[in-house]
Amino acid sequence: MSALNTTSAAGFRPQLAAVAILGSAMVTFGVFLSGFVIAEPAPYEIFMAALIGLWFLFGLKISRSVAPLLALLILFMTGGLLSLTVMRDLAAGPMYMAVSGFLCLSSVFYAAIIEARHERLKLIFDAWVAAGVLTSLLGILGYFGAIPGAENFTLYDRAKGAFQDPNVFGPFLVAPSIYLMYRLLTERITTAPLRAVAILIMALGLFLSFSRAAWALYLFCACALVLIMLLKERTGAFRLKILVLALAGALLMVAALVIALQIPQVADLFSNRTQLVQDYDGGHLGRFDRHKIGFLMSMEKPLGIGPMVFSTLFPEDEHNVWLKSLTSYGWLGFVSYVTLILWTVTMGFRFLLLDRPWQPYLMIAWIVLIGHAAIGNVIDTDHWRHFFLLLGVIWGCGALEYRHRRQASVPPAHWRSPAPTLR
Repeated sequence: MSALNTTSAAGFRPQLAAVAILGSAMVTFGVFLSGFVIAEPAPYEIFMAALIGLWFLFGLKISRSVAPLLALLILFMTGGLLSLTVMRDLAAGPMYMAVSGFLCLSSVFYAAIIEARHERLKLIFDAWVAAGVLTSLLGILGYFGAIPGAENFTLYDRAKGAFQDPNVFGPFLVAPSIYLMYRLLTERITTAPLRAVAILIMALGLFLSFSRAAWALYLFCACALVLIMLLKERTGAFRLKILVLALAGALLMVAALVIALQIPQVADLFSNRTQLVQDYDGGHLGRFDRHKIGFLMSMEKPLGIGPMVFSTLFPEDEHNVWLKSLTSYGWLGFVSYVTLILWTVTMGFRFLLLDRPWQPYLMIAWIVLIGHAAIGNVIDTDHWRHFFLLLGVIWGCGALEYRHRRQASVPPAHWRSPAPTLR
């Protein structure tokens, strides 16, 4: 009987391997679709919802390392559902919360599948790069009117690629750009030209989005990447390579910017967008005025006021993710969200410089997440698909590290082969 069970398990493993490969390919395609969100529901939501449901049917495992992420997101969503109870007219409120719930679930899903196979991290980031380059090309060509239907890829004379908003399009491009920068700095110089071209395409797309938050995010993440790599790598030759390539890249970016500014249309909008405080920021009921009034109002509304209600009381939405969590998810959602961000950043920092196969992906996601938390002071990020992907990457890498430490503490003689499961 034992021999029969062993034979059955051995025959079953190739099938599981094939299913795992197919699952990884589908995840890769799903991440690629995240770069194309012109209308909602986008293909990304439809495809990923089906994929997550299918994966759960086949036995998606939520480990104890990922469980805190799930618990915090459940509390966050509970606050959001409670906020619906205070709305006089539900309108689009339930659909808004349905999207929030899907995005929270996607974050847990990414963390779980990354913990199962860390090799999926490369597939995820490669797909992100492909999506970033293609949607950037659409934004660039649309901005200059070089393709039919160019108006579909611009908004208010700003490039938005295959997104609804330039302010989401720009930040979406930061993580794949930083990923390519890392590979440019660490891999053979013979592969540099192709990656440099991809970086420049995304940098131009990001620049033409004329999103000040995206510009600041890009600059912060690039500098943070170089700083952390200088801390991690101890050899003088490697540090010199990083500094030389980083300086060359910075000069190339400046040259590209100077060339772009020779176009009057670009120069005029750039001059306008580089003003630190716009009229809609500092004026009466401007962005900062709304933030102050909104926070004071939220102190009297423990359940919040419901999603998208703020824009019916004031000229625009909150444009502050912390205020958004108070108004749309109540005090419970706010505390859960703040706890989630602090927990994620702290966990990522603890494992940031360890020599692991997944360390580069953790480093990139951690840097970009911190940047997103910072720009969350002037923009709503609670429905950004790539933000929840970043959360999933960091928690997945954290789960990998916890598992690595548990296995390292157990003598090899006590290791047991796991039963065959879908991973």
